[in-house]
Amino acid sequence: MEIIKNVKGTHDIYGEETNSYEMVESLMKSIAELYAYNGVRPPVLEYNSVFVRGVGESSDIVRKEMYTFPDKGDRLLTLRPEFTAGIMRLVVQNKLYATNELPLKLYYVGPVFRYERPQLGRYRQFNQFGVESIGNNSPMNDTEVIVLAYTILCSLGLEGVTIKINTLGDEDSRNNYRKALKEYFKDHIENMCEDCKSRYELNPLRILDCKVPEDRPIIEGAPKIGDYLSEASKARFEQIQDALSVLQIPYEIDESLVRGLDYYSETVFEFHYKSKAGLDYGAVGAGGHYGKLMEELGGPELPGVGFSFGIERIVSVLKDDGLLNDTKSTLDVYVMPLGDESVLVAEEIAVLLRNSGGYRVDMCFDKTKLGNMFKRATNKNAKYALIIGEEEIKNDSVIIKNLTTQEQMNIKVDELIDKFDELFSKEETQE
Repeated sequence: MEIIKNVKGTHDIYGEETNSYEMVESLMKSIAELYAYNGVRPPVLEYNSVFVRGVGESSDIVRKEMYTFPDKGDRLLTLRPEFTAGIMRLVVQNKLYATNELPLKLYYVGPVFRYERPQLGRYRQFNQFGVESIGNNSPMNDTEVIVLAYTILCSLGLEGVTIKINTLGDEDSRNNYRKALKEYFKDHIENMCEDCKSRYELNPLRILDCKVPEDRPIIEGAPKIGDYLSEASKARFEQIQDALSVLQIPYEIDESLVRGLDYYSETVFEFHYKSKAGLDYGAVGAGGHYGKLMEELGGPELPGVGFSFGIERIVSVLKDDGLLNDTKSTLDVYVMPLGDESVLVAEEIAVLLRNSGGYRVDMCFDKTKLGNMFKRATNKNAKYALIIGEEEIKNDSVIIKNLTTQEQMNIKVDELIDKFDELFSKEETQE
């Protein structure tokens, strides 16, 4: 019988890799919470209009990458390709902007789906972590979001992260810039790729994000956004640069940075990284400011700013740099019953250790030699073995063996929790 394999562009996460993902996600959540963010969990399925209206028809995500299908009621549904539009729908539908202090500070983690070419650290189903700060237009709010993202990357152990920033300006700035780009590209567009031809009609700013090598020399000669910024947008961008400098956050200005989603305005940014092994992962995270996204989804005109990280890409980078060495699963105790009579007593003790002591405990259910049980305990990376035989049952006791030092002791069952508390407390002090 043919073995059924996973769908192209998806991947199974198991074993130590699962621990790596959980470690990364847990650290990201904990740092976001230090910045007063709270978690949200929007559904994976949304009506297609959430992303067409929110992300924008000219974006590659909407034009080429979404998994969209009619349900049995002939409603057009989409597997979320990104979180921000769905979160804004959640905020508008539940009127969170009216019932909470602003800005709303929300974080999320979960799978997203994009039909694109699988490549280094990128899949068709992948996981994102990100934040959205909604309802405050201060340049310092943008700055703090950049600082939060940079803090997360540094806390994961990444060194030499490059922060690229740019501004797309306000609505008037962008309208003037689009006109200039239209004028510039009109004599070149026939010789450019098909995507650029579509972008020329829908949103010429998207052309600046083209990666086709033959098109890059033309794009390099295009007008720069800085020449079309309003005074207010120039001042805003300067304030953000000044704040990053005061906070000693390294950055560089990239005038070609536009991001791939139509809802961005004003500040946009990316976090680039090259692993110690020399692999260039490009942007491991990115984000920006948005002004009219909530209004597009039926809410009031409230600005926001956010970023997202691709967890797969982050985990790949951490592996390359040898920063995932402590993610192997460990057991506190492996329980070894000797003989049929000991199994039920051993299970009672295992439940006691889990429920009353909070210890991670596994147990051998097979009839096998004591030597094999010790091998299993070692393979499971257990710290202690707990042995229960006929003699121990008679004496209402157990044998505890430290699998590192090989020391062992006989302890009464009613003293067991106190003894393990003492042993683990001593270990923490020594660390």
